[in-house]
Amino acid sequence: MKPLLLALVEGVAVFGGVTTMTALWRPGGVDNLHLAVQVLLQALVLSVCCIVAFYYNDLYDLYIVRDFEMFLFRLAESLGVMFILTAFSYMALPDLNMANGPFVSSVLIIVGVLIPLRGATYTVMRHRFRSRVIIVGSNDLVADLVREARNRPNDGLTILGIVDDRVVGEATVFGVPVLGPINDISKIMREHRPNRIVVALSERRGRLPVRALLEAKAGGVRIEEATQVYENLTGRMALESLMPSALIFDSGYWKSPPDLAIARFISMVVAAVGLVVTAPIMAAVAVIIKLDSDGPALFIQDRIGRLGRPFRLIKFRTMRVASGPHSEWVRQNQDRITRVGHWLRRFRLDELPQFINILRGDMNLVGPRPHPVANFALFREHIPYYSIRCSIRPGATGWAQIRYGYANSLDEEIEKMRYDLFYIKRMSPLFDLRIVFDSVKTVMFGRGAQSAELYDKQIPEQVVKAS
Repeated sequence: MKPLLLALVEGVAVFGGVTTMTALWRPGGVDNLHLAVQVLLQALVLSVCCIVAFYYNDLYDLYIVRDFEMFLFRLAESLGVMFILTAFSYMALPDLNMANGPFVSSVLIIVGVLIPLRGATYTVMRHRFRSRVIIVGSNDLVADLVREARNRPNDGLTILGIVDDRVVGEATVFGVPVLGPINDISKIMREHRPNRIVVALSERRGRLPVRALLEAKAGGVRIEEATQVYENLTGRMALESLMPSALIFDSGYWKSPPDLAIARFISMVVAAVGLVVTAPIMAAVAVIIKLDSDGPALFIQDRIGRLGRPFRLIKFRTMRVASGPHSEWVRQNQDRITRVGHWLRRFRLDELPQFINILRGDMNLVGPRPHPVANFALFREHIPYYSIRCSIRPGATGWAQIRYGYANSLDEEIEKMRYDLFYIKRMSPLFDLRIVFDSVKTVMFGRGAQSAELYDKQIPEQVVKAS
């Protein structure tokens, strides 16, 4: 919510400033409806270009842009992107073109509004809205939480210390002070006055201070499970600490028929429009692939879909056809990539035929990326809670894809599973929209351009044999 709120506040401020400056440059003022509408539309175009430029340069990601100095550096880069977007907008909408005077003044207003606003944002986040946290427990999940809190100073977590019988006598654990045993938690809370208690006990029976926690909650202290805090902080699940009962009873993992129908409808509409719009591009790509190297234009592979049912995934071929078995060619190195394939993958154009898979019902627009059938049994055996991944349709793009990228080993597949479970639990149209926007950003800047076909490779032989 923080990035969305930040974008909304800054967007309104920019729109207001640009509207005022544009109106002031009118010699006769804005004395009729036509001029007023034109001024508002001019301000809207410039404001939208500004917000889009900021978004695609990660200025609303407070984990990446952690401090004011980094903001200033990225602001300069974003203004250049904004100029380009604005130029294209004015070419498409010449009636809304601004004169040089109001345009330059508007840019100065944007800078003049955003610099103090963002400076105030960082100041408030660091000093006013910080959570004073005591953690009950000292397991591996606590170590991960401490590390993530330090890496994300703008999320406002100040960890006061750890309470756990097992580390009493130690001065610090994971670089955090040890405050005392669990039995003294009421006294510890009075001394340190936390506003959040995070419970991270692997075994709670006989150890959870129920009465003290209930009294603290009645007094306004927020009581949370460590797994939930970890999810909110990182955007992924703590698989090792996830209890099976959470998957069974948490309503987030159950998707109602209306929820699935909405996701399906949106995917169908986007795929139909996308197929029509990109048809000329796909035709050109197919011809270029055929001219560039021998072999078919399309790469087709059996994948696992919803409920474990196989389907045939369609993509553009980006690697040379191998003479050996199929499992060998998908494990080849980067030198198998064709000249055209390099650029197709860089901008993800090789994924365009998957609009057909979406229309056929094999996939949705957003969801976990489908795995090859050949790896299904291995993944189901070695990846915790893998069956949950098959509860929804796979997607052409997904949360794990934009946050982690491609996996090249079993360990990396397990890491991606953390993001897939997070998506399944939080799945919603708004979340899907964010993922689509981030995917477009990935394509525009050529991020995550590693070969999808390398990702689609079989697990290395030594892993398969070990299983």
